[in-house]
Amino acid sequence: MAPERLGRWLDGVADRHGAFTDVGEVDGTVRITCADTTAVTLRAPFPWTPGPALLTAFTVQAQEPHRAAVLLVRRGRWAVGVFDGGDLVVSKVDARLVQGRTAAGGWSQQRFARRRGNQTDAVVTHAADTAVRVLLPHAGSVAALFAGGDRGLVDEVLADPRLRPLAAVRREPALDVGEPTKAVLLTTPGLFRAVDVHIVEPGDRAGGAAAGPGGS
Repeated sequence: MAPERLGRWLDGVADRHGAFTDVGEVDGTVRITCADTTAVTLRAPFPWTPGPALLTAFTVQAQEPHRAAVLLVRRGRWAVGVFDGGDLVVSKVDARLVQGRTAAGGWSQQRFARRRGNQTDAVVTHAADTAVRVLLPHAGSVAALFAGGDRGLVDEVLADPRLRPLAAVRREPALDVGEPTKAVLLTTPGLFRAVDVHIVEPGDRAGGAAAGPGGS
């Protein structure tokens, strides 16, 4: 859920389920119990500091802008960017041909597989080079690196020794994105800034926990 919507959403929870009878912090999450025993868990994407008014401290700090790096990689295409809050500071999107499958067999198939493997290796190398040029200069100022796309390729890119400072601040979960285009890159703040919301209503307990409106 977008942090800017959280306060109004919590007001709605209280309207539907009664006053909050208990609000506490556990391992960086906020746990809320409503009058009808509905349970809500909130987790912020960035570290925050609990205050005397716990919910106020959480909602205010969740909206604060943080500088974050983004790395998206899929077969043949990659995108990197640095954001201040939701504003893009610097970015680069690029692509390199990786051949698709072929129906040929025998030696032709083996040659194709080697060629395709070399092309994929080149994608990883070029994506790492792009990350070094664009992201690495900001490594000292970013609060986190968020990655998405093909996890195996992302892992290979971040295995580059030059990118250790960024790999060290990599944050989970992975961003669920499509092809790494500029348009897709611009949507990522809506993912990495989102507050994770989990709600369990009394009727959910018989069949197991369920995510509520805006939850995940």
